[in-house]
Amino acid sequence: MNQAPPMDAASLAQAFEAFARASDELTQAYNGLQSQVSTLTERLSLLLAALPAGVVVLDGLGRVEQINTAAGSMLGDVTGREWRTVAQVLEPTETPGEFALARAEGVLRVSISETAVETGGGRIVLLHDVTEAWRMRMEKARNERLASMGEMVAGLAHQLRTPLAAALLYTGHLANTQLMPQDRAKAADRALERLRHLEKLIQDMLIFARGEALGRESFGVCELVRELSHTIEPVAQRRGVLFESDCQAGLCSLFGNRKEISGALTNLLENALQAVGEGGTVRLLATQSGDEVVFMVKDNGRGIPKELQERLFEPFFTTRADGTGLGLAIARGVARAHGGEIALQSVLGEGSEFLLKLPLVGVRTAEAA
Repeated sequence: MNQAPPMDAASLAQAFEAFARASDELTQAYNGLQSQVSTLTERLSLLLAALPAGVVVLDGLGRVEQINTAAGSMLGDVTGREWRTVAQVLEPTETPGEFALARAEGVLRVSISETAVETGGGRIVLLHDVTEAWRMRMEKARNERLASMGEMVAGLAHQLRTPLAAALLYTGHLANTQLMPQDRAKAADRALERLRHLEKLIQDMLIFARGEALGRESFGVCELVRELSHTIEPVAQRRGVLFESDCQAGLCSLFGNRKEISGALTNLLENALQAVGEGGTVRLLATQSGDEVVFMVKDNGRGIPKELQERLFEPFFTTRADGTGLGLAIARGVARAHGGEIALQSVLGEGSEFLLKLPLVGVRTAEAA
């Protein structure tokens, strides 16, 4: 085995000199890189502090690792705490992804989204203050309701005058002492019927005018379907209509005004019973589709002409002689007040299908975050 010849003193000094130069160059490059990192870190900190949106950085265990100024003003100093615990102060609203946050200066409306970090398993949670946008939405909805109420006034006189005139006519008969007892009883029944129609009309108008749903709570979708089935099934049997119901939404929950949502679905079901008549079929189905629940009310009645389908949701528009023309308008108002919508599919001779779509309970977004 050949051994390398020993280096003389001059060669050794030259090698050490080259090593020293390389070491100096590496040190200078490292110092330059460290300076750039410090500059970038400073700029990133300034950028995070200047962002109007709240930024919360979570580590792989879901603990708050870093927050910016905007997030601190919303949540306080939550560094080191578990995000699941911090998120408990966020109350779900009727809009998916939006939460109410109580502060000393008032309630904030906050939109939340999150993004996974590619390394380390952490996440970045973004909080946007959408309070002003929400107020503008509410104001727009209020103005739309006021505009609709203005249109309602035009038809109100006729809607009230007809049943009121009939009630006055029948009660006038009661003053006739020569009227037979059975005729008097018939006149009294008809007067009461017209007065009840007036009461229903006024009640529907108040619900429509109020618009926004109040008294919100969390309740099960399938529980609501069972409740509606117990209400509608006896009515369907008396009319000779086959009624079927099915809930495929599992344990999904809704957050909203249970009474108003139930009332909206009852309106759709009663319309379906009217459309089919004896021997027809009405079906109620609830399913989950993504982050929303879809209630389907389907009948095999005569269907609705295309030119009438859009007008069905207009206040006071009705195709029934005994209808108030507010049932579907109220149902659409309730759906929109809960962040949802109603859709209609109908074919002449084949029947109609109303779809009421409502967002699921928003609290799951906060808990998952």
